[in-house]
Parts: sequence; structure tokens; C-alpha cells
Amino acid sequence: MSRRVVVGAAGLAFVAALGTAAGGESRASLWLVTGALLALLVVWLETGPDSAKEIALVATIAGAAAAGRVLFAAVPGVQPVTVLTIVAGAALGLRAGVAVGMLAAFTSNFFLGQGPWTPYQMLAWGACGAVGALLAPLLRRRIVLVVVAGLCGLAFSTFMDVWEWYAFWPHDLESLAFVFARGFPFSVAHAVGNVVLALAAGSELRRLLDRYGRRLHTEVVWAS
Repeated sequence: MSRRVVVGAAGLAFVAALGTAAGGESRASLWLVTGALLALLVVWLETGPDSAKEIALVATIAGAAAAGRVLFAAVPGVQPVTVLTIVAGAALGLRAGVAVGMLAAFTSNFFLGQGPWTPYQMLAWGACGAVGALLAPLLRRRIVLVVVAGLCGLAFSTFMDVWEWYAFWPHDLESLAFVFARGFPFSVAHAVGNVVLALAAGSELRRLLDRYGRRLHTEVVWAS
């Protein structure tokens, strides 16, 4: 399927979302907007550099992040994907960070269970990669990386709680408060897990990926 077809389909989905929202079908409009955003992100990712080494590196990091998530699945709320995605964005750039987050979410859910939550996890972890890329100069300091990782953990969990409330619960404050209260321990566990991982290995991971990133962009010029 060509990029123009995908972009056109995404545009139609946005128009349909506006129509369904106007007709009172807010949940249907949410799914349409989400599908359109994912389609546009995939097109954007495909327009980037197609170096075999870069693709392999992104796939490897995403695979490691997915494996870490599966490994820690028995510990509720702990999500190593977040820190790895932030570091990937900081070391390798915006496109790589977003790709790592989205791929890690999609891949790990083959083991943990695919469902309506998958697209939103992809978007949320892709956003964590974007945060890493945008704050890259600041994240060279360990304490900044730790704080950002903790905040991203809270933001990720809050985003998923809001999505669940909007998609499946009555749209009232009582239901929203219940969803937040039920998810609060997991949000705290996500943030604390991120802080511990970032303290233990965040800066080392950043330096490791920085070295790989420099190798990817090194050009060899032969003297004539």
C-alpha cells in the first residue's frame, strides 16, 4: 500500500471521527482518530533513513525493551520499556525513539496479550521516545534522567487510565476518580521502577547508545 493511500485513509478517518463526534459517538471517534494517528506515524517512520545498521539497532533495542517488559510482567506496574525508550530517543534521535517505543509495545503484547489497549500503549511509549529526543542535552545528567523517567512513568500510566475511562466507563467524575484510585498503586510502581532503573543503568545505557549512534553516522572519506 502506497504512502499516499495511507495518508488519504488517515484523512478520511479524521473526517469520519469529526462526524461521529458530532453525532454523539465519542468512543467511535476515539478509535478513528487513534487509527489515523498510528497510520500517519507509520508513514513518517518509513520516510526516515533506511540504513540497514540503523534499522537493526532500533529493532534490537525494541526487542530488548519488549523482553524486559515480559520478564518483569510478574511485578505489577514495573515497565522497563519506558527508560529504554527515553534513552533511545536521547541517544539516537526522535525517529528512533518513537520507533523503539511503538515496536516494544506491539511486540511485547504478543506475549502479554494484544487488545484495544495496544494502540494507546504504542502511542504513549512513542511519546516517551519523543520526550527523550527533545530533552537529549539535559538527559546527559543522571539526576535529570532519573526525574524525567519517573515523570514519564506517571504520565504513561495516567494516559492509559484516562483512555480506559473514556473508552469503557461513564463519562463522569466519579468514574474517573475510581479509575485513577484503582490504578494509583500501578502508577507509583511504574514511576519508582523507572527511577531505580535510571539510577542503576540509565547513564550507562545512554553512553552505550551514543557510541552506536556515532558509528551509524560516521562517514569514511577516501583521499584521492
